[in-house]
Amino acid sequence: MSIKRMDHLGITVTDLAAAIAFFEELGMELEGKMHMEGDLVDRVIGIEGSRSEIAMMRTPDGQYKIEFSQFEAPQSIDGSSHALVHALGLRHVAFIVDDLDDTLARLAPHGAEIVGHLEQYEDIFRLCYVRGPEGILVELAEELR
Repeated sequence: MSIKRMDHLGITVTDLAAAIAFFEELGMELEGKMHMEGDLVDRVIGIEGSRSEIAMMRTPDGQYKIEFSQFEAPQSIDGSSHALVHALGLRHVAFIVDDLDDTLARLAPHGAEIVGHLEQYEDIFRLCYVRGPEGILVELAEELR
């Protein structure tokens, strides 16, 4: 086996501040921000002349991270940010929350909208999908046991 662990998931956005605010409200913690550019970055990502600001956020337990990138150059292109969940590619990130109703109420001022319906799966979970900034699909689940 060659994988030791997953380090992070990367999401490109056009409004870094909005992404940070949304995911902080969800409970993630900002680990740090930095400017990225130069020959090394260009060679790694395969885009010449790139400049971006990144923010690394982590879950409260420190186990998972999301890196948000906002490109200054070249201009970002829409990668189907409002695609439905069955579209090919990365579609959603999922979190277990303490109180789903409270989480939804706190995320609403940040533009979160329930995609379908809030549902209960047996006596195990209450769950729903919401769209966050940039159309990011976020699955939220509250454990009932």
